[in-house]
Amino acid sequence: MTFEKNLTNSTLQIKLKGRLDATTTPRLEMELNEDLKVIKKLIFDFKDLNYLSSAGLRVILTAQKIMNKQGSMVIKNVNSTIMEIFESTGFIDILTIEN
Repeated sequence: MTFEKNLTNSTLQIKLKGRLDATTTPRLEMELNEDLKVIKKLIFDFKDLNYLSSAGLRVILTAQKIMNKQGSMVIKNVNSTIMEIFESTGFIDILTIEN
């Protein structure tokens, strides 16, 4: 997985590409831990994300819980494979998803 971060004012946009799994989530989690302290809005762009494991879901859920307290979080450009994962896990009910 690769990702591109763009921090503007208090908004962080992260574009993910590839697989968000047990091998790649620690790197994303480390990056998020620093940035989440200073932002009010978090935007994930999943346009090029093609796999999401339970480890990836955990990172997203943790980010959502933090952002619920200090701002908002949106996930954009979710493909049908990832959307199916969100639906089957119930995440669709707790995340803000825009396509």
